Amino acid sequence: MCIFLNIVVFLFGLAVGSFLNCIIYRLELKEFKKKKKPFLRGRSFCPSCKHVLAWYDLIPVVSFFILRRKCRYCSKKISWQYPAVEIATALLFLSIFNFQELLITSYWLLITCLLIIIFVYDLKHFIIPDSLVFLAIGVTFLYNLITNYGLLITNYLIFGLVVAAFFFAIFALSRGRWMGFGDVKLAFFMGLFLGFPATLVALFFSFLIGAIIGIILILLKKKGLKSEVPFGPFLILGTYIGLFWGDKIVNWYLNILTY
Repeated sequence: MCIFLNIVVFLFGLAVGSFLNCIIYRLELKEFKKKKKPFLRGRSFCPSCKHVLAWYDLIPVVSFFILRRKCRYCSKKISWQYPAVEIATALLFLSIFNFQELLITSYWLLITCLLIIIFVYDLKHFIIPDSLVFLAIGVTFLYNLITNYGLLITNYLIFGLVVAAFFFAIFALSRGRWMGFGDVKLAFFMGLFLGFPATLVALFFSFLIGAIIGIILILLKKKGLKSEVPFGPFLILGTYIGLFWGDKIVNWYLNILTY
């Protein structure tokens, strides 16, 4: 039964990942805003030739490989983003399902969907959509209000403001060159979501991973010292490190100090 449920959750995660890809793409389309169409109305279509896709073209991961990474109708290459997002969503859903109970699982799955969209969108466009980060903040605040009322002010909210203030100082001092204002809002969410001390772990690994990737890109001559690199994806990676392993890392560090 446990194996069956894990398979169901994994497949559900693949389907949700496919839906998240749809949201990511349609966020990019200016024509949806110009024509004032409902955001998710209409069937999925090829980004290149605009041909409406059949159901068998939309099977998560499977269709990508059956079609050999090409559109069935125009033979244009399909981005690796699509299976990557689907598989990442499925794996995160599976990890969360096996990690927590129903209420917190539902909450984490919703937050995961929002963070995956933010991750990919910021990586592609260097923008963190306000609507998504504000929704994540609102959902997190409401969840903490219901389940952690006593800690909401003393831990999550205050620490979220402290982290946001730190990022805002970087943003203000650099006049937006080192850090975007979207990162300030995402940092506030991180503090509100993780609280203390997991946020410290998340921040440490966000900057560490960001620095390592930055150095690698410079050595490969993909980026220069003044090149712009989106920091939102690193904050999200750090968030999941803090979420899954924050307490263990803090306890390990404290044991070293007291040894």
